[in-house]
Amino acid sequence: MSKNLVIVESPAKAKTIEGYLGKDFKVASSYGHVRDLPKGDKAIDIKNRFKPTYEVTPDKKEVIKNLKNLAKDAETIYLASDDDREGEAISWHLKEVLKLKDENTRRIVFREITKNAITKAIENPRGIDIDLVNAQQARRILDRLVGFELSPILWKKIKTGLSAGRVQSVAVRLIVDREREIEAHNAKSSYRITAQFETDGKSFQAELPRKFETKEEAESFLKSCLDADFSVGNLEKKPAKKSPAPPFTTSTLQQEASRKLYFSVAQTMSVAQKLYEAGKITYMRTDSVNLSEDAMQSAKNAIEDSYGSQYHQSRKYTTKSEGAQEAHEAIRPTDFSQSQVSGDRNEQRLYELIWKRAIASQMSDAQLEKTTITIAISNSDLTLSAHGEIIKFEGFLKVYLESTDEEPDEEDSTNKSLLPPLEIGQGLDLLEMKGRESFTRPAPRYTEASLVKKLEELGIGRPSTYAPTISTIQRREYVIKESRDGKPREYQEMKIAKGQYKSETKTEITGAEKQKLFPTNMAMVVNDFLVEHFPNVIDFNFTAKVEKEFDDIAAGGQVWQDMIDSFYGNFHHSVEETEQVSRQDINTSRFLGNHPESGKPMTARLGRFGPLVQIGDSEDEDKQYASLKKGQFIENISLEDALELFKLPRDVGMFEDKKIVAAIGRFGPYVRHDGSFVSLKKEMDPLSITEEEAIQLIKDKREADAKKHIKSFDENPDIQILNGRWGPYIKFGKNNFKIPKDKEAEKLTYEETIEIIENQPEPKKKGGRFSKKK
Repeated sequence: MSKNLVIVESPAKAKTIEGYLGKDFKVASSYGHVRDLPKGDKAIDIKNRFKPTYEVTPDKKEVIKNLKNLAKDAETIYLASDDDREGEAISWHLKEVLKLKDENTRRIVFREITKNAITKAIENPRGIDIDLVNAQQARRILDRLVGFELSPILWKKIKTGLSAGRVQSVAVRLIVDREREIEAHNAKSSYRITAQFETDGKSFQAELPRKFETKEEAESFLKSCLDADFSVGNLEKKPAKKSPAPPFTTSTLQQEASRKLYFSVAQTMSVAQKLYEAGKITYMRTDSVNLSEDAMQSAKNAIEDSYGSQYHQSRKYTTKSEGAQEAHEAIRPTDFSQSQVSGDRNEQRLYELIWKRAIASQMSDAQLEKTTITIAISNSDLTLSAHGEIIKFEGFLKVYLESTDEEPDEEDSTNKSLLPPLEIGQGLDLLEMKGRESFTRPAPRYTEASLVKKLEELGIGRPSTYAPTISTIQRREYVIKESRDGKPREYQEMKIAKGQYKSETKTEITGAEKQKLFPTNMAMVVNDFLVEHFPNVIDFNFTAKVEKEFDDIAAGGQVWQDMIDSFYGNFHHSVEETEQVSRQDINTSRFLGNHPESGKPMTARLGRFGPLVQIGDSEDEDKQYASLKKGQFIENISLEDALELFKLPRDVGMFEDKKIVAAIGRFGPYVRHDGSFVSLKKEMDPLSITEEEAIQLIKDKREADAKKHIKSFDENPDIQILNGRWGPYIKFGKNNFKIPKDKEAEKLTYEETIEIIENQPEPKKKGGRFSKKK
């Protein structure tokens, strides 16, 4: 037996570390958290200072048994879970469950899995930091109290199965507020003037620095320019510089991986986790932009080796966020000399992004020369401007430039590159000048990454909570992430060229959305209920204040029970008051008007399976219902749009002597034919789908089903062999079973299939940080 036992959180990490420590050390994994609050009301003793009761989770019983056996024979036990509150709590729970003694138990921490870092950690052990543990306990207990008391209220008053949470409900509120802001936005138009000039055979673009409010003003200006001469009125050149962004924190990595690699926030964290556990990068949960002296030296060597000393500029970044939790180091490569790593494609791409950002942060500023040309108009006091930019010295731009969340301006065509050589007083030939109508835009909908940025700005959540929060609000169907097509919009464009004036109406597509977060009707209703009855739970400042109090507990500045006590009294009182509110008083429905033919009232409301419109009141025996389409909201659907929905179900036509019907169901729009249902494609509308399109959908589904089915057995029709996304598999009832690689799916007999089902190995336990319950 090894003399020393090291317990880490994930098997991948255990494997990497065991390679560094040698034969005297055994490294084992706890597979994340081992204990948690049990379900039900016995978890927290509110009257006894919020005393928690913890239980070993059923899937960890075997893990604990193995760890106890290993600990029994070890001389020293090192608890090496992650270096943050969550990790500290895991170490504390392990110590309690395994009944480890103080004299032979050590807590060690490291922020990267390298031989040097692990050796240093073993040489510098410490005890468990109970303040960090208490901060994690306070978060867990407070979030359980909020969820446990709020959710049943939502079940009684709105709909069974709903959930609310301290951070998730605030995140949903941001998305709901933004949707309403967009809905209320009234696009105003103005006219932007751009011009194309030529001199010595080279052309360049210029723009009028102001916009005209009306078409008449723009037209008048353009027509006056038909008779004008143009010349260079002024020319300014000034040096400028660009500096690199600091190395990544958790939130900036999530934002940049979303913009550059199109990763979801959860995907970024999962890929970063793999890189960390393989020893390629430092710990991926951090809000610090700091780099250690060693890292800065290592970056300097890599820069000087690859690009030369003129490209190196040493920089110390300081973290802006107050009370930066776990303020250790930014996310960086463990070895700057490695600009690429092995691994799957996503690991390679994310590593390259982290490497570039960290390296660029230690590189020289880019030196630019910016030119501004003012163009005089002979018959006007107004002037046009042209801007140019030359890079004199690339500096960090040789490696990396940060992306932004700004949406590209579809009319922004001003040339910011090279301008031809010009002199003051020089005449210019006008090739063409345009006046184009442009419209104000509402604030953009959030992407996952821009929502993380907003939460961080508001001080809500911490590096460990962004990804789980964003996954939770989507999983609970308060928010959907999707792309939506834009709508056509007309705009005016006027042009002068070759002494002629021309005006025409053109069409552009506006409002297209790519992977944006949209609230559901349920989110709107739940949000309004919480805002009315639990304003402090869903208040941005209050939520940020609670985060600061957790930081305070972690620093030993506050007793965690006192912090929860100060919150719980008022909160519980609100819960008791809300119990008295009748379900009828909660605004989940909206009167739209009376049906034009029957005169019956029409309402939009939340039904058991989602939002719907109803003809007739609750006592009416002949009530009619229709489901809302995607993107329609109870709070703003019009009577006209609601009447359209009652044209469904709609007879589309016939196929094989049987009727095809289009409708909207619980899972979206579909066509029904001969007892089978086929979902409509995203771009199809059940109100306008043609017979031809519907028949094609039915045929396509039949073909897909035929390819999917390999064989079934007369002995038991419940057992089928099917073709899935990952290849053939056995389906038995609701369970799926893998087919061993040495068996051919088509040739399996009934007996062989039963044998595979009976001898299926136990599913592997998922390890690592993502197995933790947050």
